[in-house]
Amino acid sequence: MFLLRKLDARWGDNTLWQFVKFNLVSFSITVLQLALANLLPLIFDAVTAALPPFLRPVFRPEALFEGPSPYVVDGAVTWGYVLPFFLSNFIANIYGYFMNMKTTFRGKGSRGGLAAYLGVLAALILFSTWLQGWITAGLSVTGFAVLARTAAAMAAGLVQAAVLFPLEKYVLFKKE
Repeated sequence: MFLLRKLDARWGDNTLWQFVKFNLVSFSITVLQLALANLLPLIFDAVTAALPPFLRPVFRPEALFEGPSPYVVDGAVTWGYVLPFFLSNFIANIYGYFMNMKTTFRGKGSRGGLAAYLGVLAALILFSTWLQGWITAGLSVTGFAVLARTAAAMAAGLVQAAVLFPLEKYVLFKKE
């Protein structure tokens, strides 16, 4: 910890140092997201309510699963499949927003900035949830099935980091 504080005092607003700190925070976000991505199915697997019609084109059973699946009811993917991915992303990224605001960019958030972040986050989560579902479905029929959710969550985390670092550095917590 002493070394990190010393580096932070010397390089504080340097973009490269902020990128390093962002990745350290992202590591903690990833740990949280991976834990949730693997634990939340224990809670939500029993949820068999079908997704609403507007989400069904995004989460098509024929694109996600080969053959029958407990996550498909009456031809529609269930909330039990989508919620663990969505919630693991949402909870981990809200945690990340506040950690990056306080430790990485040492900025002050605004209500408008948080609203913009939540809007971008909603789009990212929708995409990441779809991506996680697609990756998990693809890997679940291979020898890597046991790693499917973890690999999917890691891929989603990489996409999110590529979008969120510039958003947070240059828009949300930009130094005046």
